[in-house]
Amino acid sequence: MTILPNISFGLGCMGMSQWYGPTDEVESIATIQEALDSGNPYLDSAEAYGPFTNEILIGKAVRKRRHDAFIATKFGFPMIQPDGSHLPADSSPDHIRHVVDESLRRLQTDHIDLLYQHRIDKRTPIEDVVGTMGELVTAGKVRHIGLCEVGVETIRRANTEFPISAVQAEYSIWERNLENDVLPLLEELRIPLFAFCPLGRGYLTGSTPNPQALSSDDFRKLDPRFTAENFDLNQQFVRLVQTYAKDQGCTPSQFALAWILSRPWRIIPIPGTRRRSHLRENLRSLEVNLSNEVQDKFDQDLYQLRVAGERYTPAMRNYIDR
Repeated sequence: MTILPNISFGLGCMGMSQWYGPTDEVESIATIQEALDSGNPYLDSAEAYGPFTNEILIGKAVRKRRHDAFIATKFGFPMIQPDGSHLPADSSPDHIRHVVDESLRRLQTDHIDLLYQHRIDKRTPIEDVVGTMGELVTAGKVRHIGLCEVGVETIRRANTEFPISAVQAEYSIWERNLENDVLPLLEELRIPLFAFCPLGRGYLTGSTPNPQALSSDDFRKLDPRFTAENFDLNQQFVRLVQTYAKDQGCTPSQFALAWILSRPWRIIPIPGTRRRSHLRENLRSLEVNLSNEVQDKFDQDLYQLRVAGERYTPAMRNYIDR
């Protein structure tokens, strides 16, 4: 196993292929290329995105500059079938090996930089999952391994079986449930957190349209926090971010990302976008320096707010290991 590179920012690629309305392959590839040009190589994908088409897209985008990219992908998400039915999360050893070979083919590469288990599989012990992932590292097909949406017990058990290089979970101004247990453990084990949805699925930017205006293929129409009632109640977070962003001379997106970057733990935000303009805006958050005074005052104001709505439907919460 090689040492995980010093990555400070990432690009979430899921929305380039599904869930957020109409897609644009040309602009998506240009966005990936610009991320690499800017010196930010981390590209976050999964077999479930599309499904499969997101890995194909990334393979096209980095084919001639594979050495510039750090590709993270995942296995083991409950898969939606063409008829609308779901296959449960599968992290059995044979399935992991099969998925990795298929991902390598779609990505047009001989190795995956970071392989995550996408969601827990209650039928397969985490020791068997991580042991199989470790075998793939030994075989040279994978460089690092990680886990998604896991709790402290699972992290400890997994890390005993094989060194865990990364944990990925949702973390943002309106989703801070990791602070009391997971983040302190990751600090103890010196494992970074890769934070997905750091902008609250776009909500914290203040530019997300009312739920009724979202396209029919935008999954946020089913998000509990985006129901008409909760959408309005959660505007308190948007107003707070907008106020502080104005004082700091940055956009709400930049403030929300800078807040994550200023936390006392090692957290790498991986905001998703399929547009170069949004990528540039997000990357400029690296230039926003929040003083200790600003951080403390913001946290005091923030911790008085309560988010309206769960972050997942009951069916999806079954796959969260916390």
